[in-house]
Amino acid sequence: MREQRVHSDVTVVGGGLAGVCAAVAAARLGRRVCLITNRPVLGGNSSSEVRVWVVGATAHGVHRFAREGGIMGELFVENQYRNPEGNPYLWDALILDTVRAESNISLFLNTDVREVSATGPRGRRRIESVSGWTMGSELSTRFESPIFLDCTGDGLVGYLAGAQYRIGREARHEFGEEWAPEVADDITLGSTLLFYTKDAGENVEYVPPSFAKDITQTSIPEKRVIRSGDNGCAYWWIEWGGELDTVHENERIRDELWSVIYGIWDYIKNSGKFDADTMTLEWVGSIPGKREYRRFVGDHMLTQNEVLDQELFDDRVAFGGWSIDLHPPEGMYAADSGSKHLHIDGSYHIPYRCLYSVNVENLMFAGRDISASHVAFGTTRVMATCATVGEATGTAAALCADRAFSPRELGRSHTTLLQQTLLRQDGSVLGIRNTDEADLARSATVTASSTLTSIEVDPGELRHRLHSDAGVVIPADPGFAGLSIVLDADADSQLNVEVYETGQPQNYVPATLMGAVEVPVERGNDQRVAVPVAVPDSDPRNVFVVVRANPDVTLHAGTTAPYGVLSFTRQPLRRPADRPQPVLEWRPLASQRMCLAVAVEGATDAYAAGKALNGYTRPYGGPNLWASGPMLPYAEQWLQLSFDDEADIAEIRLTFNDDVNEDLINLHHHRTEFRAPPQLVRDYRLEACGGDGAWKVIARVRANRRRHRIHRLGEVVRTSAIRVVVETTWGIPRAEIIEIRAYAESP
Repeated sequence: MREQRVHSDVTVVGGGLAGVCAAVAAARLGRRVCLITNRPVLGGNSSSEVRVWVVGATAHGVHRFAREGGIMGELFVENQYRNPEGNPYLWDALILDTVRAESNISLFLNTDVREVSATGPRGRRRIESVSGWTMGSELSTRFESPIFLDCTGDGLVGYLAGAQYRIGREARHEFGEEWAPEVADDITLGSTLLFYTKDAGENVEYVPPSFAKDITQTSIPEKRVIRSGDNGCAYWWIEWGGELDTVHENERIRDELWSVIYGIWDYIKNSGKFDADTMTLEWVGSIPGKREYRRFVGDHMLTQNEVLDQELFDDRVAFGGWSIDLHPPEGMYAADSGSKHLHIDGSYHIPYRCLYSVNVENLMFAGRDISASHVAFGTTRVMATCATVGEATGTAAALCADRAFSPRELGRSHTTLLQQTLLRQDGSVLGIRNTDEADLARSATVTASSTLTSIEVDPGELRHRLHSDAGVVIPADPGFAGLSIVLDADADSQLNVEVYETGQPQNYVPATLMGAVEVPVERGNDQRVAVPVAVPDSDPRNVFVVVRANPDVTLHAGTTAPYGVLSFTRQPLRRPADRPQPVLEWRPLASQRMCLAVAVEGATDAYAAGKALNGYTRPYGGPNLWASGPMLPYAEQWLQLSFDDEADIAEIRLTFNDDVNEDLINLHHHRTEFRAPPQLVRDYRLEACGGDGAWKVIARVRANRRRHRIHRLGEVVRTSAIRVVVETTWGIPRAEIIEIRAYAESP
């Protein structure tokens, strides 16, 4: 047996998406990181070993403009380009590529951490080191660092260090949670195994193994959806173990799940109820995908009401949006539905105080073990949310290691530093502006070659008959005097139109009525009908215009809406919910890019050049980007920063539009028509204005596939102005830039 000792600035244990994003975030900030995982591949439950979809705040397309940014966003967009078929092995390779691209990360695969050295009294513990065993290499490694991150999911490192934690469900009275049980218990969500099938092109017989369960003797055939063509996460409901200890009885849970998978396949192949003669099993999982175990206690515990109320925490560092999604303890054998959901009106915030231990001074965590109640955990547990939390935790760990802060000290005295660092790195934070004093762009004058100044959707061949209410979200910046709608009317009638505020700036549902009008409509086709619904001038915000149902009217629609303009149709829920869930009622029109043919009166400031300096890097009360006029062969589009005096520029950071409204996923339950977002800038160059007034190219990029680009110029450029010249995009006929920053030295 060999032994070694490794010292780093940050030790991350756990190679799921939370651990990967934490390690990459800390490494990009210059810290030396050890990333340790007990599996041969990275990605945790998303890897080829388990194959769970990576879902997050979009909630399978329920929430608008909610896809994660930062490192998770990079992975989504790059996977879309490299891996449009959703191959799980190519997903593994992309994650490994991302980690290996960071020279500051030392990666330890197949290394099982099973020992933790911690000192101090129970209330003030401190981790000195963790030790891992690499079986194939017969290597024992002691990892030492000032900061440790438990991203293991099960929370083994924190447990061995003596960190306070919880397992099971809190009683309803503790946090006043409607979905909590009356009495606390130790029930958790269960574990799942998945399987893949394929068509062999010829008849394939199936002889079930002796351990295959006869599922006809269970409730499964009656209570769960079984189809011969489904596989992978379509069988997410093959879940069991919630009434057991999901760690200590992991082997028993796996065996039960295996028995059901092979029994389901026996049912599909041999019951005579399915067209499956040429189908065969291609892959069956062997590692249960765990949903829940230990949840650590931090300085704050996120709860159901804070999630549903979208609590605006002062120390928010990440966001989520998946529904509160809880499963029955009996799992696949339950007579109830396999899951129940409470949907939030939009994205909610996650505070930093949930990401470090209340009693272990140098322990932080990310993933499904953060400080949240069991009910709130029902939404924070999904992997894209875990990943954004990982980036926040890794960023915080890097700052703590660099400045000798404790995690608690960072949160209590330096929250702004953490949030601004996350924003500079394009982290997934909502509603916080860039206030970086080192950013020279904030004091510059911004101009552009041209600007989109009108909100109008040209009618195309698409039509939407008003059998139910329709809606359109419009950026009101600063307001508007009215709008017009293109329609056909089968008879003389009227159009009832209402205008609503959306509530929170990140929400896209009608919330508070602002005004209503009734407009007469004459029989006839291809009419442009004026609708005098005025929205008064105010700070930038979105409004939701509702056109009430009228089956005599058909609305025209197009596919060229300005960014931030969305259209919906109302689909009342078939089953009453515990509470109103408007995001489920208001769903996009038949096509994601289909938009009602509307035109807003007057000019808009929603796409002005100054939006690239307004401090927001995501849609929030408006699109928050500069959009140019049409890109023409003879007229390049550019965004320019001019300085009062000549400035020294060493680094330029750009954030382009990668359309966070598009729901992307790693193992594709759906396919998009593109490999790169059409809005994303493809080819561009950076130019600086010389003393003679001539423009000099200082950087050029071809085939860009990243939303966030950092240009370290190598040598300082002294200039009176810089500009980004957009040469081509991946599809749309205009340039769109979310943010530009400039620094005299690399932060």
